[in-house]
Order: sequence, then structure tokens, then C-alpha cells
Amino acid sequence: MEKKPVKIVTIGGGSSYTPELMEGFIKRYDELPIREIWLVDIEDGKEKLEIVGAMAQRMWDASPYDVKVHLTLDRREALKDADFVTTQFRVGLLNARVKDERIPFSYGMLGQETNGAGGIFKAFRTIPVILSIVEDMKELCPDAWLINFTNPSGMVTEAVMKYGKWDKVIGLCNVPVGAMMAEPETIGKTLDQLTYKFAGLNHFHWHKVYDEHGNEVTQQIIDAMYEGKDGGIPANIHDIPFFKEQLDTMQMIPCGYHRYYYRQEEMLKHGLEEYSTIGTRAQQVKQTEEELFELYKNPELDHKPEQLAKRGGAHYSDAACETIASIYANKNTHIVVTTRNNGAVPDLPPEAAVEVSAYIGATGAKAIAFGPFQPAERGWLQCMKNMEWCVEEAAVTGDYGKALQAFILNPQIPSGATAKRVLDELLLAHKKYLPQFADKIAQLEAEGVTIKDDVARELTEKGL
Repeated sequence: MEKKPVKIVTIGGGSSYTPELMEGFIKRYDELPIREIWLVDIEDGKEKLEIVGAMAQRMWDASPYDVKVHLTLDRREALKDADFVTTQFRVGLLNARVKDERIPFSYGMLGQETNGAGGIFKAFRTIPVILSIVEDMKELCPDAWLINFTNPSGMVTEAVMKYGKWDKVIGLCNVPVGAMMAEPETIGKTLDQLTYKFAGLNHFHWHKVYDEHGNEVTQQIIDAMYEGKDGGIPANIHDIPFFKEQLDTMQMIPCGYHRYYYRQEEMLKHGLEEYSTIGTRAQQVKQTEEELFELYKNPELDHKPEQLAKRGGAHYSDAACETIASIYANKNTHIVVTTRNNGAVPDLPPEAAVEVSAYIGATGAKAIAFGPFQPAERGWLQCMKNMEWCVEEAAVTGDYGKALQAFILNPQIPSGATAKRVLDELLLAHKKYLPQFADKIAQLEAEGVTIKDDVARELTEKGL
């Protein structure tokens, strides 16, 4: 029986990651026959959308497949009758990320895209937008799957399930992919010889590894990491080693982002050094983005350039495209996703969103049971999940007290008057994208609160 051709919509289609996505779909065309792809963006992203869209079409034209790439600023036009919707947008663009990073750093605390105060504010800006996308999907493509890569991916995906009441959603992250691509070689194995079991939260998970005979080889990989072998740390994370004694007793491998928690002192020191010299990660990424878009403009370029690997989200296409292909063809492939817990991690409620190993098929993600954590990991996990719930509720309701609770719970934010000051400055900085907090922002403006960091203040004054 011939399978129905597929319509895919990508929201945030002007992203520099889109060529990764096209490469992944082209690679899988035989099992995922795409009819059309729609790339959607906003007015401020129009120029990038046109550059990336033209390149995406060149990539398809260079392939054996006849696929049309449509570009639009009209989300509703694109969503009609979609089969899969992927989301990879950044509310406020990279300037918002610059403010997320610089304002906390200006007070001596971590400024990072998905951790600490910056990660909380990325969720505040993003969750209302993803919920409005879900409302459009309910009307225009009620049978579609939503595949979310927009950060903070775990909280955004959970908000879709909890507040959007939309179950056909899967959250993705490239971090587990990077680990699974790099680690097997450290012990002389290939990925198909190993079984991986991941559990935790997005950017806050751990994993264990077993060989083809069922023997656990986690410790061998840990030992190899301390012999200088590449464990697949994302490009955007400063590589400070974990304490080996901690990993030896844990008998699990933490994800790269755990450095912000397990080596908080050193990671903060490094971040502050960059803040005061070369600029934060967002300011560095702006440079990489400019280089990528210059490359994308080349009418001869019809494949993904190597420079894309410098971005922290490299390998995203493998996760996103494989997830879509696995749902479409009911493949039951092992993929690490954010999905409903349903008992996979007994230390959290069944309805909580977790990032776990799962089998992906026509009914979505079937989470693989991981079992309970030891006290240290359980404590971290429950603290972080409760912090996430406060963030999500504040994002939906605009409740300032709930936002303050999230700040006080977050391990990257020392609680006290400075935390409140950072919260207030970030509210002012992102006024344009936080209508749910409008009353509080107006109050802060009336009180004469200003932004301390010169770069963040200038961006805000320019309306950027």
C-alpha cells in the first residue's frame, strides 16, 4: 500500500539550523515521503527566512526528490492540514539571549540560555507563544504531531501537555545524540553494539550504557573520559571535568549541562571572565550566525556547511527527522525525548514531563522504565522539576510571586535581594515579549528601576 505523502511545517524556519533539518529529511526520504515543506517565520526574521529558504530549496533540487519548500510569514496558512509541525524559534531573537546572559552576569550570577535566570526568562517568553501555536493546530491540523526543539525544551514541551492540553507532542534535544555519537568509540565499540538508558529532565539527565552481551559498561566510559577521550560535550559548554570520585559513586554519566551544578564555582568563574572580555555566548554565536548566513547566500551552496557544527545544537536533525520518520513508519526506534513520565522515573509523578529513553512509533513515545535514583540525584531531580513547575505556571499566569519562587528555588540563583533585582531588570528588558507581566513591569518603571548592564540597557532602549 502506498503511503500518504507528508506535509511538514517548521516554525522558526529562518533558523541557521534549518539546513540540518533538510539534510535529515533528504537522508530519510525513502521512509518519509515528503510532499511539501513550509518554513514559517516572523517579520523580523524575513530576510533570514528568504536566505535559508532558498538554500533549503537548493538542497532538495540537488537531491533526487521533487519537494517544494514554501516560505511564509502567515503561520495559519502554513499549518493547514500539516502532518508534522516542528518548532525551533527564539522569541526576541539573539538579542533577547544577550540580555538573558548579561543581566545575571552583571550581578555575579550565571547568565546562560537554559539554566539559571536566563533560562527562566526564555521560558517566560516562549511558553505563551507555543500555546498560541497549539491553539492554531487544534483548529487547522488537529491530527498533527508537534515536535519541539525550542528551548528550554523540557518546560516548553511540558507546558504544551499541561496547559495546552495537547498530547501529540514530543520534545527533543541534541545533547543525548552527541553523547551517543561520541562515547562508543571511547571504549572501542559502535553505537549499534550498545544499549543506552537515559533519564532525568531536559539538560539535566543522566545515562547508563550496556554492551551487546547485556553487561554494563558505564564505568568503562567514565574511565575513558578521564583518559582524555571525547565524551560528546556540546560545543556551547566549557569543558571543566566532573570530579571522578563523584561519577564513580554515581555509576552514571551526567549530561554536559550538569557542569553548571556539579562545578558551579568554576563554570561561573569562566562565564564571568567571558562576560568581561570577549562577551557572552550569545554575542559569540551572533558572529557564527553572521558567517553561516553569508555562506547560505552563496547560490552554489546546496549542502550543509561544516561551520554549523560550531553551534551548540548540532545533530538536531538526526533527532528531529528520526522521530518524525519513526512515528510515520511506526519504527519503534530508541530515541531520547521529553515525554510524559508514566512511571519511567518513579521519583517524579506520572504526569511530569521527563527526558528519557523511549521507543518512538505511531502512538508517539513509549518511555522506557529507568527506575528510582539514588538520594543525591533524586534530590537534584525533584528540586529542578518543582522549579520548572513554578516557571511554567508563572509563564502562563504572569504571577510575579510565582516567578520569584522559581528564582529562589533555582540552584544557579543565590536567593535574596539581588535575585529579586535581576528578576525585575529582566522583566524590564523583555517588556515587549512579556504581556502577561505588564502590570508588574509598569510598576517597576514607575519606581524608576533601570538596567545595570550597559549592553542590555542599550538593546532595551533601542527596542531590540
